[in-house]
Amino acid sequence: RFAWAGWPRPVMAAVPPSSASGGPEPPPPPLQYSLLLQHLVGEQRRPRAWDPAALGGIPSPPKSEEQKMVERVMESCAFKAALACVGGFVLGGAFGIFTAGIDTNVGFDPKDPYRTPTAKEVLKDMGQRGISYAKNFAIVGAMFSCTECVVESYRGKSDWKNSVISGCITGGAIGFRAGLKAGVIGCGGFAAFSAAIDYYLR
Repeated sequence: RFAWAGWPRPVMAAVPPSSASGGPEPPPPPLQYSLLLQHLVGEQRRPRAWDPAALGGIPSPPKSEEQKMVERVMESCAFKAALACVGGFVLGGAFGIFTAGIDTNVGFDPKDPYRTPTAKEVLKDMGQRGISYAKNFAIVGAMFSCTECVVESYRGKSDWKNSVISGCITGGAIGFRAGLKAGVIGCGGFAAFSAAIDYYLR
């Protein structure tokens, strides 16, 4: 009845109430933050569509028929080939003039090698070499771009294989004029060069 001074009183452990049916208690419901995590990063996460208007951005107006026609023209193989032809012509001309500028034999007459060429003769030779390089680069650029566009349209994919195949076709077509061996070497060389450029750009 009486507790002695200084002795601790016994503490009774709390017994969980049993269910009315006498079975075990059902598990407690999951916490709210776990449900939130499932919807944010879990299996119940749903991807949201990108809508600039929902974030306060300016929605893009629908494209007109003229804009669609311009896009179709710019994506056509003919336009890409023409653009590559113009770019190759400019690049080839610049490269030809540069190589002629560092060549010490430009302007010299093979019949009279001891005669000093004039500035007009040097500029004439530089222009001729630049035009020659420009034509070659334009032809190669147009062939490569057109072939790559056709291969990409046929395969329906845009990957490194298109560059390799078009490079092989272009190099082979240029090299076959000098024989079968030159065509095979040109095919392999252009294919390797195209693969390296595609790998570097990607």
